[in-house]
Amino acid sequence: MRSLLLVPLALQAIAMLVDELVFHRRRGLPRWERIGHPLDTLTVVAAYVWLLAGGGLAGYAALAFFSCLFVTKDEPVHARACAAGEMWLHAVQFVLHPIAFLVFALLWRAGGHAAFLWIWLAVTALFGVHQTIYWNLIWKPAR
Repeated sequence: MRSLLLVPLALQAIAMLVDELVFHRRRGLPRWERIGHPLDTLTVVAAYVWLLAGGGLAGYAALAFFSCLFVTKDEPVHARACAAGEMWLHAVQFVLHPIAFLVFALLWRAGGHAAFLWIWLAVTALFGVHQTIYWNLIWKPAR
């Protein structure tokens, strides 16, 4: 039964990869998103670190709630820059975002999943590093 909890995490990861590797690379990212997307990931990392470091569920819930609001900051930019398919994928991500936080907390509370949760945190943090380095140091806008 607990393995079913991994489905929303996997779906969120797939949605993030499609957004990053297909849509973002197809259209490029304006400066606001090149800065904002790694910050989105940082809000997730902060919540995960809080919980795994023993900060407790109340603080985790507050950080998760903040993250769920924070990731919507780009929607005015997306409304101008994104095609319908990317907008739909963002809607899916907004639905999965709080569910992924809930799943992470449920796995933490159930115990016995510490290694998986630390690995999930590490992968999430590495994704944020990728976003920062690729979009701000490697990617060159089309002229």
